[in-house]
Amino acid sequence: MHPFDRLLLQVQQEAHALSIPISAQIVPHVHINTRALTRFGRCFFRDGAYHIELTHRLLDAPEWAIRQTLAHELLHTCPGCQNHGPLWQRYAGQMNAAYGYSITRTALPSSLGLADEKPVRHLVVCLSCGREFPRSRASRLTQHPERYRCRCGGKLALRF
Repeated sequence: MHPFDRLLLQVQQEAHALSIPISAQIVPHVHINTRALTRFGRCFFRDGAYHIELTHRLLDAPEWAIRQTLAHELLHTCPGCQNHGPLWQRYAGQMNAAYGYSITRTALPSSLGLADEKPVRHLVVCLSCGREFPRSRASRLTQHPERYRCRCGGKLALRF
């Protein structure tokens, strides 16, 4: 059994102890996503069951960060909690109070004890002041920097 699977089981037990109505249809194996860079976890419903995946970046994270991310995703299996609405937030608050988690709608890498490893694939630079605008994804800015201006009023150009 992978350590993530064991932690998933423990977090499920924590939710049950608080009478949080997580689904009984959760696949007991956590999938490791090697492509996810900015998302730490994901919960999705397929073939009659909920699947939970975590980014490979959590392999080196502290156990509390993995448990907190698993708890976040498990809450999405509760009826009416597929988003981060009031009911999801209420359950997150219960888990936070009972187990010392800090479950939020989104998490920064630093809040999980991780380095911010977002790859810079595009760099737009102001030709006047030199300010840099790093981007990991192509966007209107990276495709047409000539249409935009820096705060200083300078023209922008794509470096790479």
